[in-house]
Amino acid sequence: MLNNAVAQNKAAWEHRAYEWRVSHVGTPQVVANEMMNNPKKSLRYHAEYFNDVDGKNIASICGSDGRRAIALSLLGAKAVVFDISEPQKKYALELAEAAGVNIDYIIGDFCETDTIGYAEYFDYAYAEGGILHYFHDLDRFFSILFKIMKTSSTLILCDFHPFGKIASANWNADSKDRATEVDVDYFDTNIKSGDVAFKQFFDEKEHDSFPDVSVRRYTLSDIINAIIRAGFNLVEFNEHPGWVNQKRPGEFTIVAKKV
Repeated sequence: MLNNAVAQNKAAWEHRAYEWRVSHVGTPQVVANEMMNNPKKSLRYHAEYFNDVDGKNIASICGSDGRRAIALSLLGAKAVVFDISEPQKKYALELAEAAGVNIDYIIGDFCETDTIGYAEYFDYAYAEGGILHYFHDLDRFFSILFKIMKTSSTLILCDFHPFGKIASANWNADSKDRATEVDVDYFDTNIKSGDVAFKQFFDEKEHDSFPDVSVRRYTLSDIINAIIRAGFNLVEFNEHPGWVNQKRPGEFTIVAKKV
């Protein structure tokens, strides 16, 4: 049984998700051809962490359309995607078939993962694209992650920079050259409703048909301390420029080890 928040997010991430992938990312065959030519391109600036993954077990957490898992499979890894969206699974499996690789795709709430069946199974866990705000209990999330990872395994986590909670609100639309003070609480981590990520790519007339997602936006210290409490040792912390304004942080990457 899914709890209410997970069920809400599942509904949002299943509504027209396959249609969006095909129209925005490309058909599985077209994307597969691109990936086979250069698998590491799909790993963005995290490719450097996956130089020797042949035969390694890798968990792709909230792996959506499977591109990261399939890129890693093309490099010789054995990838398992954990996600809640059936249309995303459909796209991912079609993409894997077109690329000539096999991936496992587990549908369900990651925080209810079979920690006995997957106990100390993974050499790497890769979570990117901004997933943490969908989990309302970070301690449980990282505890599950810790249990399914081997000793000496590596976690690569890339997520939205919490600075974004306030950065977008500090711009005065009436002026091109000055910021204005806006009453936004960076430390507010209450659960809120929001738009699913791909809603913006559809006609505004259709927006009312999209279910909301349920999110909890954390501070940077919330995230780092939850990783430490789970038992991981931090190895690296890197900040990355935003997509629109490169003077502001848009994402961060944490590399941690289970020792």
